[in-house]
Amino acid sequence: MNLDTNKGRQRLEKWAAKVASSTLTCFDPFLKTLQNHLAEIANYFDRWANSGFVEGINNKLKTITRRSYGLKRVDSIFRRLWLDLSGYRVLFA
Repeated sequence: MNLDTNKGRQRLEKWAAKVASSTLTCFDPFLKTLQNHLAEIANYFDRWANSGFVEGINNKLKTITRRSYGLKRVDSIFRRLWLDLSGYRVLFA
């Protein structure tokens, strides 16, 4: 573990202890998840990377799939994907 990972882990543990000692109960399920996966969550602080870009693409694909319901031909679906992901930039650039 590098220094950033250790520091991030310590800060998460400090926050969790503070919340656990309070009268709040709404964080209990989250605290349990944090406790079970603390090592993996603390790894975020190693490279400060997340999967936001990939999650965004997945969300776009799911939306396009829902909008494409009823399209019969595969090439129509690929045209829809092309337009939604980058085609408008190409058409109006």
